[in-house]
Amino acid sequence: MKRLMLIGVATVMAAGVASPQTSRTHDLKLLPENVHWGYYDAALKPVLRVVSGDRVRVETMVAGGLQRLRLAGVTEAEIPESLKAVEQQVKERGPGAHPMSGPIFVEGAEPGDTLEIRIGAIEFLHAFGVNAFSPGGGTLPDAYPYAQLRLLRWRPGADRVEFKPGITLSLAPFFGSIGVAPPPLVGRISSRPPGWHGGNLDNKDLVSGSILYLPVHVPGALLSIGDGHGMQGDGEVTGTALETSLRGTFELRVRKGQRLRWPRAETPTDYIAMGLDPDLDEAARLATREMVDFLVTEHKMTRDEAYMLCSLAADLHVTQVVDATKGVHAMLAKSIFSRQ
Repeated sequence: MKRLMLIGVATVMAAGVASPQTSRTHDLKLLPENVHWGYYDAALKPVLRVVSGDRVRVETMVAGGLQRLRLAGVTEAEIPESLKAVEQQVKERGPGAHPMSGPIFVEGAEPGDTLEIRIGAIEFLHAFGVNAFSPGGGTLPDAYPYAQLRLLRWRPGADRVEFKPGITLSLAPFFGSIGVAPPPLVGRISSRPPGWHGGNLDNKDLVSGSILYLPVHVPGALLSIGDGHGMQGDGEVTGTALETSLRGTFELRVRKGQRLRWPRAETPTDYIAMGLDPDLDEAARLATREMVDFLVTEHKMTRDEAYMLCSLAADLHVTQVVDATKGVHAMLAKSIFSRQ
């Protein structure tokens, strides 16, 4: 099944926003009772209720649990007790590998609305993370029929980490998985592949300052967040990023009556159109087609003009190639459009 995402903002911005009451900031701590592991499901009971305009500080646990951290050399004393409690007490898991914090019920959100998620500050829960590959996984499974782990440590508050002597990398934390519950008739779905619910997008551009828009399929939306990454290259070729545990602040707003088929988003500088499909060539075609459609609809261009503009100004990036459903995203700078 083809999975498309057009990312833009003009149409969503035109929709009505539920009038917020006095906004509050809530804390969703990393506790066993606040975590569901490896799936999205409309049958889940919410662990927190908020109103449109509220902010939520959400704590999340490293994907896959603690095994990789321990095997990579992290000592028991270094692992926060909250992670150990989730590992020990959350027994129902799968089919995906992601401990998800939530779901969050947003008052007033109904099927046919859009949930606007403004991504604020992102912090590390511990100053280390792990990258790994395993037999049969990643982009080059035949070349690496064994497992390997690399633990990276950084100073608290640092913005760079040493990969090895002579190579340092910039930390750029983001949440690989942000999604809402699927329609009840769909049932439980894996947290691994991304789709119309959002989920495991693994898009490294959805950092602090970005906005994600998700279509609402059930009352309250039932938002869940997880899969903290310290950084990631486009492609995520080993099947993992710098896997870590994060705390993020999210401002949630309900946009009434704005029906979306697929998630949308924006960064401070770019529009992004995404194509998702098991075939990478098809994903690239979908991303290009979706950007063309966006330009025709929102910037009143002809299809010929839009196609040529994409060739001149849009950049195609391989989002990830390891989540069964592959991703390509086209980025187009907002700065090319003059303000009217």
